[in-house]
Amino acid sequence: MRNSIKRYAWFVMVLLLLGSCGKLDMNPLSKGSSETWNSVPEEIDMSLNGLYKAVFWPVDQDDWTDDWMYREDLTPVTNATVNGQSGWVGDWWKNAYKCIARANDVIASVDRAADVLSQEQRDRYVAEARFVRASQYALLLARYRNIVYTETMVEIDEALTAEQADPEMVLQKIYADYDFAAANLKTEYSANELKRATAGAALAMKARIALQMSDWEVAKEAAKACMDLGIYKLHSDFAGLFLSKTKNSVETIFGFPRSIELNVTKGDCQNYVSRNAGGWAAKVPSWDLFCAFLCTDGLPIDKSPLFNPHKPFENRDPRCTKTIVEFQTPLLGFMYQPHPDSLQVLNVNTGKKVNNNDTRSVAQYASYNGLLWKKGVDDDWLKNSWKIEPDQIIIRYADVLLMYAEAKIELGALDESVTDAINQVRARAYGVEPANVAAYPAVQLGSQSDMRRIVRTERRMEFALEGIRYMDIIRWNLAEKVLNKPNYGLLDVADLRKKVIEPKLWFFPQAPTIDEDGVADFSIMASAGLIKQITIRKFDASRQYLWPIPTTEILTNSNLKQNPNY
Repeated sequence: MRNSIKRYAWFVMVLLLLGSCGKLDMNPLSKGSSETWNSVPEEIDMSLNGLYKAVFWPVDQDDWTDDWMYREDLTPVTNATVNGQSGWVGDWWKNAYKCIARANDVIASVDRAADVLSQEQRDRYVAEARFVRASQYALLLARYRNIVYTETMVEIDEALTAEQADPEMVLQKIYADYDFAAANLKTEYSANELKRATAGAALAMKARIALQMSDWEVAKEAAKACMDLGIYKLHSDFAGLFLSKTKNSVETIFGFPRSIELNVTKGDCQNYVSRNAGGWAAKVPSWDLFCAFLCTDGLPIDKSPLFNPHKPFENRDPRCTKTIVEFQTPLLGFMYQPHPDSLQVLNVNTGKKVNNNDTRSVAQYASYNGLLWKKGVDDDWLKNSWKIEPDQIIIRYADVLLMYAEAKIELGALDESVTDAINQVRARAYGVEPANVAAYPAVQLGSQSDMRRIVRTERRMEFALEGIRYMDIIRWNLAEKVLNKPNYGLLDVADLRKKVIEPKLWFFPQAPTIDEDGVADFSIMASAGLIKQITIRKFDASRQYLWPIPTTEILTNSNLKQNPNY
């Protein structure tokens, strides 16, 4: 463990030493002051380490989706106000091109080490840089679509006159980089090596961008190639995968470690934690997500006889209670019960009742819809001043399995490999082997539309709070549907007492209907005054399926054209 920390510390210190740069013409500080930089392995390693800075690997935000509620707040995405001046729109663009410039510099200069490195060794370094370059272009292509492409270091005058490239050409260039990386990178690292990009990561990330671009054949082949490596498998415990104590899981294909000791942590924890435990219970799962989890018979809640709206956590897919806190269960030292009649709850550590700050009858700003996140939350969240150190997972094996299944479904190539891939993920959630079909609702092969619905629901249950949902609803063209619906929550306390306690209508008066896209309809309950509309989300389908080109880029380069309707 001490050696691992030392290796990680060295990695982090290198990243901290690497400074920021300009736009497309930036000259990375990792290049040093001499034209001889990257002429020895140590210098190339430093340059490559600089490509793994956290700002170069952003994750789509769950608050851009229908899985999320933050009291009455909306984001520029969910309020349809995103524009070229939105902060992250410029940051993602700028940082991606910084990283691309650094990767291009490594690729161009690695032959300076020809005297000390073999061709195979140099190819491996180039492969890593090309993996990073492909990942950055994939990020840009999937979100902005009309982007600038370059494989060389660009002078300032060239940067100010660069034109946007054909998106299909960019996609093929991305594929070529990933293919080179997959052919030349290691498949695994030994225990004493710092783990970076691998052949499997190249294949998985290639499958992801292919899926996002609806290139089903390439997505299928890349995902299958990753599966056939035989290196990755699902973590044995779904809930345990996301905890700080789980490091470098066999399910993680590509990701980064975190470390409290080195101040590389996941932040903003108090917004997710119950008020009894010292948090704010502000950022919570939406009812839309809660109702998307199937019942243990594999049916949606409006079709299953097992669903009881008054006991909505019972008989649900196990990922439901591993993602969202079940009522009347212990959480961080306290029983969690947001019912308006539960003015006190048990402190499980002392055995005594305390005021229940997790009900709005006691605390006005308790969870607006009664729900809290459970995924990844454990007692570690109460230590170290709300800093936690779970691995940052960029892509994991469950995603590869479900991408493979989805690509085959969209190709109409329905066979047992599709159900096998989905059932591996579903069986893991139930803690059983896929072959034990009596112990979980195994998926059976159906029509293309049936299988499409199944795999999309599986992705939502599996990847909640992992930054996956946003690009899913974008590429499925569902954003205009799910983000133009209200976000609902609990009635105000006075109405709760009158309409919930007396008629015994807690938690839901009835099961909401679930449509063919897995979207819940709460309108009947809302019209009856049994639940409260908290916010109205908005999504402008005429423009928001792409992000705007940052305004600063448009103003400095007249050759760049803004995306439609921005």
